[in-house]
Amino acid sequence: MKRRVVISAAIVAGLLLCSTMGCSTLGYYSQSVRGHLSLLSKQRPVTTVADDEAVDEKRREQLQLALEIRDYASKRLKLPDNDSYRQYVELGRPYVVWNVVATPELSLEPLKWCFPIVGCLSYRGYFKRAAAEAFAEPLKQQGNDVMVRGVRAYSTLGWFDDPLLSSMLDQGSLATAEVIFHELAHQIIYAKNDTVFNEAFASTVGELGVKQWLIDLHPERLADYQQALGRRDQFLQLLRGTSDALRALYGSDVSDDEKRQHKQVILARLHSDYEALKQRWDGFDGYDQWFSTPVNNARLISIAVYRDRVPDFMRWFDACGEDFERFYAVVKRMGSMAQKQRHQVLTGSADCAI
Repeated sequence: MKRRVVISAAIVAGLLLCSTMGCSTLGYYSQSVRGHLSLLSKQRPVTTVADDEAVDEKRREQLQLALEIRDYASKRLKLPDNDSYRQYVELGRPYVVWNVVATPELSLEPLKWCFPIVGCLSYRGYFKRAAAEAFAEPLKQQGNDVMVRGVRAYSTLGWFDDPLLSSMLDQGSLATAEVIFHELAHQIIYAKNDTVFNEAFASTVGELGVKQWLIDLHPERLADYQQALGRRDQFLQLLRGTSDALRALYGSDVSDDEKRQHKQVILARLHSDYEALKQRWDGFDGYDQWFSTPVNNARLISIAVYRDRVPDFMRWFDACGEDFERFYAVVKRMGSMAQKQRHQVLTGSADCAI
């Protein structure tokens, strides 16, 4: 499954630490600062690049559309109106950052890394794949399930004006719109130590934004998008069922050896269930790539972080009369709550008047 968006909050931590406290060592914070500043040094106004005849025509068309999407985000979806995604960087690579996610072998609880200012996160991001893999290797040797995943965008949460990246353009116009809406949503609310809340909210805004964009400007494409969402929901339900089965197994009283054996049975069943699901899709194979690397706890939890709470946010959007500003306001109120209360409210009865 292609993951297009991620908030690399560790980059924010590194930038803020280095600018306010000073960096005494080269290392994780240092690479995050160097990586981000390297992007900023290469950026050019999107309008300039889009008008440059030396640039490939397809890229210029993508950039012009991205500008229209960016304007739509603020005018129609009421997302922050600032200079984010109005400067452009050609990366020359498919991903901007590589994230490392890890869980114990017999658990679906991700390992977390904590940073000043942004709190604890269930991943670490690196601007170089080799650095991400070097960090991941000891985790694997310790027996953890580990995933290294390339991501196409990140947000600095409004502390800086984030550039539009070439990696955000190469998956088609719908993906470009969704990632811009998603990343701008991170500038509305950031709940410290709550990756699930933050990412599910942004994913909700990304999906709702694309739907509204199609309704307003490209209604002829809406049916195809809704069909794609339907397939995605069925695929995610398949992953949730697998995760539920694994959680039950890991929490059972059987021995660790038995858990390891049955874990493989459950993961094998996921593959066969997916093949059956494809038959219902008349052979659509858009998620085959997700199975090109071994499925493990880390890969399952990385999807769950983004998607498991999206239906709850959708209920709240409906309760707010499908009004984006009212929806953002109630989510901000949730964000100010203690984490336990926040999730109780989110998963409870939706009332936009809270």
